[in-house]
Amino acid sequence: MKNIYIILFFTGFLSFGYAQNVLSGKVIDEHGQTIFGADIYSENLQIGTTSDEEGNFIIKNIPNGEQIFIFSYLGFEAQHKNITFFDEDKSIKISLFESVFHMDEVIVSTPFNKLQSQNVMKVEHKSISSLEKKGGTTLVESISTIAGVSNMSTGTGIGKPVIRGLSGNRVLTYTQGVKLENYQNGEKHGLGVNESGIESVEVIKGPASLLYGSDALGGVLYLIPEKYANNNSTHGDISSKYFSNTLGFNTSAGVKTSGEKFKFLVRGAYDIHSDYKTGNNERVTNSRYHEADFKAAIGYNTKSFTADLRYNYNQSQIGIPKEIGKQETSKEMMGLYQDLNYHIVSLKNDFVLKSSSIKTNLGYTHNKRNLVLNDEITVDMVLGTFNYDAKWYLPHLGKFETVIGVQGMTQSNTNYGSEVFLPDAHINDIGIFGNLNYDWNSSSIQAGIRFDNRKIETEEHGIFGDDHFIEAIDKSLNSFSGSLGYKTDITQGLIARLNFASGFRAPNLSELSSNGIHEGRWEIGNSNLENEQNLQLDLSLEYKSKHFEFFINSFYNNIFNYIYIAPTNEEINDFDVYTYIQNDAHLYGGEMGLHLHPHPIDWLHLESSYEMVIGKQKNGGYLPRIPANKFDNTLRAEFDMNNWLEFGFVFLNLESTFKQNKISDFEESSSSYNLLNVGMGGNLVYKKLKTNINFTIKNVLNKEYISHLSVLNEEGIANPGINFIFGVKFNL
Repeated sequence: MKNIYIILFFTGFLSFGYAQNVLSGKVIDEHGQTIFGADIYSENLQIGTTSDEEGNFIIKNIPNGEQIFIFSYLGFEAQHKNITFFDEDKSIKISLFESVFHMDEVIVSTPFNKLQSQNVMKVEHKSISSLEKKGGTTLVESISTIAGVSNMSTGTGIGKPVIRGLSGNRVLTYTQGVKLENYQNGEKHGLGVNESGIESVEVIKGPASLLYGSDALGGVLYLIPEKYANNNSTHGDISSKYFSNTLGFNTSAGVKTSGEKFKFLVRGAYDIHSDYKTGNNERVTNSRYHEADFKAAIGYNTKSFTADLRYNYNQSQIGIPKEIGKQETSKEMMGLYQDLNYHIVSLKNDFVLKSSSIKTNLGYTHNKRNLVLNDEITVDMVLGTFNYDAKWYLPHLGKFETVIGVQGMTQSNTNYGSEVFLPDAHINDIGIFGNLNYDWNSSSIQAGIRFDNRKIETEEHGIFGDDHFIEAIDKSLNSFSGSLGYKTDITQGLIARLNFASGFRAPNLSELSSNGIHEGRWEIGNSNLENEQNLQLDLSLEYKSKHFEFFINSFYNNIFNYIYIAPTNEEINDFDVYTYIQNDAHLYGGEMGLHLHPHPIDWLHLESSYEMVIGKQKNGGYLPRIPANKFDNTLRAEFDMNNWLEFGFVFLNLESTFKQNKISDFEESSSSYNLLNVGMGGNLVYKKLKTNINFTIKNVLNKEYISHLSVLNEEGIANPGINFIFGVKFNL
């Protein structure tokens, strides 16, 4: 299969190299004045340009078929155009109107790549630049500012996304269009993706197994990589951040250039932090971490073929904290820490046929995980994963759009260290699916069905009867999943969505066959576990006018055979024994929020959101690791100053987290707390040089608190105290 795609890749280069469609035109404002510097971009094709001083633009090498182009300029409402090309040039005139709210984004994580306002499924889209303004130390901490998303943390260096109370292998992460596989089942195993080189993030809050198969039972975190430069341009930047709490630095530098057909980019980043300091000014021993990241990409496009080849290498060393001991600010790794290395290679191809198209995505991930104790490697595992994904977008039948596809994965786990917690294993996934979309007037219906099979084979390890013995497993798991959704515009600006979906998750390798010390306890897998299967109902309403936005999202999630780890009240070698069991469960709750931009004080914004989730077992009791309810309020002012400061802002944010006393039998309740955050920033302008600056103070009052989703709450260790964060970015 690999050889077939390589042949197709190069055949596309040779066969379609000299054909092109051209889009040209002019961008003006509502008064007929030309707009200089407006962005014209196709997210699907990853090609674009900007308008010149006369408002004119031109884009070449556009593939045949229907393409979506977004026309945007800061301070104006974005316009989108669906333009169909078949060996012809097009010329258009676009008018942009002043607006204060965010643009209507093209959603790339769903199959038909529609605008958010047209999408049947509710998807949260946020740019990394907007999330960075809130002062997050890591990517997951920044993403957790999205309503319905939380951060399960172990200090500052380890964070895992939690979507509506579900995490680990129930939340699927995609990066470079590739399913991320990095032993993400463990609580102390972080996301493993550096925010450098990530353009934006999309969050699907609910089962998306129809689109992505196993592990998308609870939701999807889809990371969209950095865009290429506009056609016939070169761009470079260097940025740096300082974090006072950890005495840490983050530095990133990149350069990208694009011609008419070929595009190239490269980026490197390095993070280094010492132990973090709590609100009572104590440093948490061994919470330090280092991370180096490198990304590169090359793209090519003609009218019938596009290709995007990307590579990412990440190396990190992350301390595993469990006490407040020796107080020091050293950044050198010591004691127990994880040494992680991974490579991701992905190749995305789009083949445009006469009235249909085929999209393929191949990816290979090589993840090496070492556990180091006093400079000696104890655990040494390598997880190799090959992913494939092919979709055929069939010819339109009137207003019907149809896509059918096949996805799969081949994975192997290999041990090289002295300690074996997970056995050597081989996993093969394959799934086939179909999805249908029908639009009429201002309404849409979307439906689909999918079948998946997972084959798991593990090798026997150890001697039968010993504590470390792991039996061999040969298991095949099957599942059907489906979805049905409806979206309609009730009135102008008011959108309603109703979605009913089923999802599934096959038990992971750790749940089935682990045996040994893991995360401070002795964990034993259960080879009799069955698939988790769920049914979820989502209802959402959102409204947007010129000066006011609000949204209400509600959900009910019924999960059959929910897998969780629980103590057995036994001990092995003085370690408490935990094992995996299953029980039916349900979760329910939602999010609501508003954004007020009152007239005539156009510089002021008030944003508020409230989120809640309750997770219960069917036989009584609550589920573990469910986030507390949260109320978030932000007051933000935006301004320009005499042509030397563009898009300036200042904000005041209050995070109010409620007490969490709806807990499982082996958890402790968490107290409520309030965190005050402030910040300011903007673009400093000197001639043609623009420098972006950001200054944020997190936890201004140096509050001592413990998040319910902090893994360190079991040791009574508090979260970080006050943190001064200063960032600067030079655009070259």
